[in-house]
Amino acid sequence: MSQMAQENEFPINFSLHSNRKPRILVVSMRGFHSEAYRSAEYEFEDSICTFDYADILTPRLASGVVSTLHKKLANSAARVLRKGKFLRSGCIPAVVDREYDLLFFICQQYWDLACINSIKAWRERCHKAVLWIDEIWIKEIGEQKTRLCFELAKDFDYILTTQSSSIDAISNLVQRPCYSLPYAVDTIKFCPYLEPIKRCIDVYSIGRRSPIVHKALLEMAERKNFLYLFDSLRGLQMMEYKEHRTLYSNLIKRSRYFVTNKAKFDAMHQTGGQEELGSRFFEGAAGGAVMIGTPPVCEAYTTYFNWSDAVIEIPYDAANVADIIAELDTQPERLNKIRKENVIHSLLRHDWVYRWEQILDKVGLANTPEISSRKANLENLAALIKNKY
Repeated sequence: MSQMAQENEFPINFSLHSNRKPRILVVSMRGFHSEAYRSAEYEFEDSICTFDYADILTPRLASGVVSTLHKKLANSAARVLRKGKFLRSGCIPAVVDREYDLLFFICQQYWDLACINSIKAWRERCHKAVLWIDEIWIKEIGEQKTRLCFELAKDFDYILTTQSSSIDAISNLVQRPCYSLPYAVDTIKFCPYLEPIKRCIDVYSIGRRSPIVHKALLEMAERKNFLYLFDSLRGLQMMEYKEHRTLYSNLIKRSRYFVTNKAKFDAMHQTGGQEELGSRFFEGAAGGAVMIGTPPVCEAYTTYFNWSDAVIEIPYDAANVADIIAELDTQPERLNKIRKENVIHSLLRHDWVYRWEQILDKVGLANTPEISSRKANLENLAALIKNKY
């Protein structure tokens, strides 16, 4: 076992390709955070391990009063002295003890960046480093805490973000190349055509929702034989991310309609009116659901969901959603086409392998045979669905 794993008391998940020297080091927050909204990122990390040669480093939270006190003092000093290098996330320290071609770090929130301060020698031992920040709004970039965390981003060669409108602001702050990289999904896991599936859920809605649309769907479920599945409990913690992801994909594959809205559509205080594309659009399309909701007005949406009826747009306050669904239900051929097109476009454009290929191209690393094999499988499956269904 690696010396790094022995000395630092947290696991290194080694490459699945034991006959190949790992060239990628993925830093994962899965040992630190278990919120359900991080599940897509953990899925991406595991996908990388299937079609590339990667180790996953999973920092763990240090326990005890001394560790907690040290973290508070260090972060106070960082704020007073305005030095991001002093920031601490409370991770058990680690040392990278071998060379990698690339370090890849996904941060769901910008403050995840502080974790990199607990990993020693990563910059010296990794020839290239790419940071992918999921959520960062232009409105937040001017704040002191954000700017402090982003000091740490200056050690990376490239910065990627799902928030396409934030690119220029990040690049100006960090003085590093910044690019848009949208979400994707394990499209084979989410594909509804691999086995006979009955869509027994009428409408599936998770996370943030319009209270008006929610009320209308509840009333519809009470009046007739109509299954409306939604979050009814508070709390975001996953017991096990892979189990959560399996359940989630199975529910979407069994849903006729899936509610999708622009990211944080009801949090103007945080977004400042910025409209962005969230992960649910990719997940709903890959599962072959008919998506209904309010998509974002942004370049990412028009680029990545540019086929007919990718989302059936309804107003945020659509109290007549029951009538809209009833009208759609009179058009079975249209609905079948929507589901089929959503899945085919996902297989050909929105699998994680395509995002990873973009990253490798940025850093100048060659594709692996496993990447080519994955893409061929996706193309074959898309052709099968197109011709058979």
